[in-house]
Amino acid sequence: MQWLRDMWTKEGPGISKNAPKKTGLALFGQTFAREWWEMVKLNILFILAALLIIPLPAALAAMAFVCVAFVEDRNTYLLRDFLEALRRYFWRATIWGLLFAVAIGLGVYAIGTYASAARDNLMMAVPLAIAFVVTVFLSLMACHLLVLMVMRDMPAKTLLQLSAIASIIRPLPVMAALLFVAGLWLAHIAFYPVSVFMPATLNFSLGMFAIAFAAHRAAVMVLALPVATQPNLQTKAAAAKHI
Repeated sequence: MQWLRDMWTKEGPGISKNAPKKTGLALFGQTFAREWWEMVKLNILFILAALLIIPLPAALAAMAFVCVAFVEDRNTYLLRDFLEALRRYFWRATIWGLLFAVAIGLGVYAIGTYASAARDNLMMAVPLAIAFVVTVFLSLMACHLLVLMVMRDMPAKTLLQLSAIASIIRPLPVMAALLFVAGLWLAHIAFYPVSVFMPATLNFSLGMFAIAFAAHRAAVMVLALPVATQPNLQTKAAAAKHI
């Protein structure tokens, strides 16, 4: 059974130190080519977690934690890292997930309501546009918040603030990632039944990797801001005990 254990616990291949650094889509493709088998296994872990009725936001946070490690080219021990992240972010991810699900759900409902009303009254186009922009912004915030949460522990207020800032300064990469995720599922639908194995092998993990890849730069930028570097009260208290 050694081979079975090694399949889940061995380190990834990594990148040669002498290799030229790539950026953008080239880096995305290089990372995917290097980690595709790990992504397949990560996809399976996510599905198994969902089948065990683990709250979806917690499983998404665990998957995001591993995907950020892929983006940063850190050593990953897939099963251990996934389970540890699942335990560590369980409650935080679940609470944030519920809050954003309600907020985005209300936004989608408002869009549908105003879109119907706008057919008869063009004045409803204004609240329709506002509802659309707010819903898109909340979706961007949710993606940035998820990535920021697994990159650094911080108070809820700071996390929410940095997520909003990241969504303002770099919205386009995450928008593109969300369109990429939508494209994955549209491809699954369009090419069914040939694409029947897409959700079981890559759709979830590749989609999350795309979001983590797109949000990572903005996350690094906002984590360097003064509001992110100020120690919270718990950190100050812990430091005081060692004095």
